Amino acid sequence: MPVQTVPEPAASVRKLSGLTNREREVLEAVATGEPSKVIARQFGISSRTVQKHLQRVYAKLGVRGRIAAILFLTKP
Repeated sequence: MPVQTVPEPAASVRKLSGLTNREREVLEAVATGEPSKVIARQFGISSRTVQKHLQRVYAKLGVRGRIAAILFLTKP
């Protein structure tokens, strides 16, 4: 009987799974086009905290900014 292997998830899926729940939530809010101030109010955090979450998201995904992070999130 041949051994079946489970295909390794794409690098993008692995990187997204490395985000915390809050980082994912902030990234998804950014993808809707909301500015940091609106996202901050939505989650009950400061704009500075939103920026810190985004900095960590960018580092974990290996991107440089909002647009690149959104493209990373939406690519197939």
